[in-house]
Amino acid sequence: MAGTIDYGNLMHRAMRGLIQEVLISIAKDGLPGDHHFFITFDTMHADVEIADWLSDRYPGEMTVVIQHWFDNLNVTDEGFTITLNFGDSPETLYIPYDAIQTFVDPSVEFGLRFEAPEATPETDAVDEAPMDVMAEDEPTEKRQDADVVSLDQFRK
Repeated sequence: MAGTIDYGNLMHRAMRGLIQEVLISIAKDGLPGDHHFFITFDTMHADVEIADWLSDRYPGEMTVVIQHWFDNLNVTDEGFTITLNFGDSPETLYIPYDAIQTFVDPSVEFGLRFEAPEATPETDAVDEAPMDVMAEDEPTEKRQDADVVSLDQFRK
């Protein structure tokens, strides 16, 4: 048995479970009201599956918007598959929960941020500038800021 309780890891699992529950509901019933999501994920994560042209264009991270048009949302215990429209080109993406960096629903000012562990000499952490991409049907209205929960305050 470990000498300490790993609250950070427990919180990450709980937050990913919340995302899974929300996506299951959306897959079943669609998006209610004004809800929509900005999901930023690590495109270099080993289990991410996106088109080559997307990974070439967004080699570090990518933000997708789930709002007006999406199709084939399939949610599993490990991640989700979704088809989004990029410039009249529907693309299917697989995003594992472990690759998600932020999950934001600006309609209710809700957000989650998954902090990466501190980089060590053993890891090949790359400091990439964030890049955003939106599905074509995203309106041009200005993004709203949302409160984001950070786990850093709970870590030693």
